[in-house]
Amino acid sequence: MHKNVIVGQSGGPTAVINSSLVGVFKTAKDRGADKVYGMLYGIQGLLEEKYVDLSQHIKTDLDIDLLKRTPSSFLGSCRYKLPEIKDGKEVYEKIFSLLEKLDIEAFFYIGGNDSMDTIKKLSDYAIINGSDIKFMGVPKTIDNDLACTDHTPGFGSAAKYIAATCKEVIRDSLVYGTSSVTVLEIMGRNAGWLTAAAALSKGEDCQGVDMLLLPELPLDPKSFTEKVRLLLQERKSIVIAVSEGTKLADGRYVFELDSHSDAVDAFGHMRLNGTARYLANMLADELGVKTRAIELSTLQRCASHMTSRVDITEAFQVGGAAVKAAFEGETGKVIVLQRVSEDPYICITDSQDVHKIANVEKKVPKEWITNDGTYVSDELIHYIRPLIQAELSPVMVDGLPRHLRLEEF
Repeated sequence: MHKNVIVGQSGGPTAVINSSLVGVFKTAKDRGADKVYGMLYGIQGLLEEKYVDLSQHIKTDLDIDLLKRTPSSFLGSCRYKLPEIKDGKEVYEKIFSLLEKLDIEAFFYIGGNDSMDTIKKLSDYAIINGSDIKFMGVPKTIDNDLACTDHTPGFGSAAKYIAATCKEVIRDSLVYGTSSVTVLEIMGRNAGWLTAAAALSKGEDCQGVDMLLLPELPLDPKSFTEKVRLLLQERKSIVIAVSEGTKLADGRYVFELDSHSDAVDAFGHMRLNGTARYLANMLADELGVKTRAIELSTLQRCASHMTSRVDITEAFQVGGAAVKAAFEGETGKVIVLQRVSEDPYICITDSQDVHKIANVEKKVPKEWITNDGTYVSDELIHYIRPLIQAELSPVMVDGLPRHLRLEEF
């Protein structure tokens, strides 16, 4: 009989992050764990001794089905950076004292590369101090910027929503006969995977977006404006997808050319917004054309009504694989996805040393971006397309999706 385990969620949520939580919960119970605790608000909440026994909240098969389909982080989240081990003795002693009090055998953290920093530090501390507790990272991020994995759970559903929304915006932009430019701002600080997904909007029934601007290549405002001017000579309606983190050649973010906030999070990341608005206003001034800026914002990560079945299945699988690995003695690892076949698409799970993943960003390869920096290659489109396939219909009640809610929230 195994002891207890604990699981938390950290960083920005996704439409399928709770499927990973279900994967951890169900697999741990199936493999003999006594209790599965859930941290409220991640490691920050744990430090405040905020946790629940998940068996008191996930009681039936219907609860499991609903939780898989529930967006955002069921347990709450945080953006809390643990101190370096040498500087945070009291913090680590408090965490491990609480884990020992709860009789924890394995600790699971669902998050992105910043969250894997937590797994790295905790597993290192455990080894230094002779603790037998296992620490495993469960990948998630819509940004798809986690190293050592083919892709991350959460990305496929966000990509599906972005591509579908682009198709709808393109249809809307064609209603009037006058010239117009629509600029869609898509999440992505330093990696343009999500913006690249807008390219999937192109098909037999849609011309697709006209331009993609990714943060991997700098933007020249004058060259960009000239390209839009030339496009307007060919067609009246132009739709452009731009990453919120698109930069200029001098390293500044595009939105910094306009008024902005210098606020940063616990990891030192500047809060991004206003890129589409700035570009739309610039084009209106320079070209005298009607423009519109649309920020998809949090809609990209909470649209569970358009979840990819591939994505939600893989999210569940990585949660289960983390439990299996921990119960077999692994620690200081992150579960990753390996693509072993393109046709048919097949991905398997494996584990990688967390030190290779924590605080490392995977960007779109330059060879997958066109030479002029305004579109992506067919290779990138083929890479993303399998990840958006199939759907998992919501459980509808009174005409709306039903979610599972933790009473504490």
